[in-house]
Amino acid sequence: MWQVAGMNGWNRRAYSVMAYLVLVPFLLFNLFPFVWIALTSVKPNKDMYDAALSPFALPRITLEHFRFLFTKISVLVWLRNSVIVALGATGISLAVGILAGYSLARLRFRGSTWMATGVFVTYLVPPAMMFIPLAHVVRALGLGNSILALIVTYPTFLIPFCSWMLMGYFKTIPKEIEECAMIDGCGRIRTLVRIVLPVSLPGLVSAGIFAFTLSWNEFLYALTFIQSEASKTLPVGVVEQLVMGDVFFWGPLMAAALLGSLPVVIVYMFFQRYFVAGMTAGAVKG
Repeated sequence: MWQVAGMNGWNRRAYSVMAYLVLVPFLLFNLFPFVWIALTSVKPNKDMYDAALSPFALPRITLEHFRFLFTKISVLVWLRNSVIVALGATGISLAVGILAGYSLARLRFRGSTWMATGVFVTYLVPPAMMFIPLAHVVRALGLGNSILALIVTYPTFLIPFCSWMLMGYFKTIPKEIEECAMIDGCGRIRTLVRIVLPVSLPGLVSAGIFAFTLSWNEFLYALTFIQSEASKTLPVGVVEQLVMGDVFFWGPLMAAALLGSLPVVIVYMFFQRYFVAGMTAGAVKG
């Protein structure tokens, strides 16, 4: 930073140009899949399979693929189910993660260090190793073939993540703030609600965004626990309806992928400031 500040106007502009030139390839690499999805979703099937046309050529535009999603399959139902599951699982995971993360960050009790390590190790366990025992739990609770099965099981991998992330963020908050509140008569829970949580808003948003994204994109549990079309989430419904053996309906698939990515993009756009602040603060001290 001191080198940039000491540059004259021309050198500073040259430095900025070089920085953007370095970032452009990474930007193009990250945007390429989304551009391809958007172009394919509005391209007629005839142009899509025409070898004479460039993949990026768009001589004609059609909304037939989107019309197919809304009239031939239950994409709106799947979107609704995905939103309900993602919001429900994220809410439960944040509620438990706040209590667990705050306890591990502030309270000192026997085995707290080992418990914090256990939370982190639990997050590293692949979901593929857990869905079989969780299937027995879902069946015992009578939640099979219901979106409640997903809302109950998703926190098994979201809570360890939220707890570990929020624990690192809570450690960045000065203890003196909480001590002053307790001196004024606030108990531990009241201090958490009135003092700690408002200060921790960036960390809460960051954990919530990650939990929402993981819930939204989850495929294995949704495929295992849900059979009826009315209860499927978007990732499972799209794959089962638009992939028939070795036949891929690329137009509707790309249109569904575009629709499915919009909620996550909107969430990141609205909470980007809090998300960046939360990730930065959590990485400084933990």
